[in-house]
Amino acid sequence: MQDMQDMQGVRDAREQERLAERFEEHRGQLEAVAYRMLGSLAEAEDAVQEAWLRLDRSGGDGIDNLGAWLTTVTGRICLDLLRSRTARREEPMTEGFDTFVPDPVVRTLPRADPEAEALHTDSVGIALLVVLGALEPAERLAFVLHDMFAVPFDVIAPIVERTPAATRQLASRARRRVRDATPAAEPDLGRQRRAVEAFLAASRAGDFEALVSVLHPDVVLRADAGALARGAGASKVARGARTVATGAFHFRHLAPLARVVLVNDAVGTVAMSEGRPVSVTYITVADGLITGLYVLADPERLARLDVSALET
Repeated sequence: MQDMQDMQGVRDAREQERLAERFEEHRGQLEAVAYRMLGSLAEAEDAVQEAWLRLDRSGGDGIDNLGAWLTTVTGRICLDLLRSRTARREEPMTEGFDTFVPDPVVRTLPRADPEAEALHTDSVGIALLVVLGALEPAERLAFVLHDMFAVPFDVIAPIVERTPAATRQLASRARRRVRDATPAAEPDLGRQRRAVEAFLAASRAGDFEALVSVLHPDVVLRADAGALARGAGASKVARGARTVATGAFHFRHLAPLARVVLVNDAVGTVAMSEGRPVSVTYITVADGLITGLYVLADPERLARLDVSALET
């Protein structure tokens, strides 16, 4: 009897190992779904881990298409997290939500064939994630799963508890909002880099008018310094070239610490001190001018940021 139990235990262990291997084949897509849904790398990892736990509990029984099953389960987990987050926005601790900057993915800027290299990064931009963050949770789910991952509406509908036709309307409404709110951006990394380097050069030189000249008249700065920051270093949204330049001028002491990097899908900067990031800036460029700066300066979140790729 004991031998039979031991054999069954071995078979169960092998089955779980095979299930784990199959799960790992889909991890990349699941992390991409969760990141686009949540804008947080840590929460995305937690959501994917929860998807694995649900799969492990089920044993994979009766699942014909594992990838589709995992994608929808991950989407459902993210939807619950977004609804919980939305409910908390009424609380005082979330007053700074409008200044929230999603977690960036930071890599070294490629020296050769930058366009091809950019395709291998997490190609969703911070600016798009900010727009997605303004959507209602169900809208965001419908848009992300359908428009970004080609999940059919009849699969998404049960997750958002709507008919396929109503789910299609959710995605359509989200699509219009994304199109209207996402800023125009220069796709060429070389031209982006020239604008970013001009901005850094002006900051390092303390040349206010040069700073203004590289900024679009309607430039928007969104700075997320975390909930505890106060005073000049507090989270803020600023608009207009001279206003944004004034803010950048006050923090020009950080310019010598900054280096040009790839932030998600665009050229940006990271300021490093003693091997640790003190700020990461995602920058949008159009017609040679900077149209948006998305600054993450929250020490707690920066401490969790993976910058190992910058060490090489």
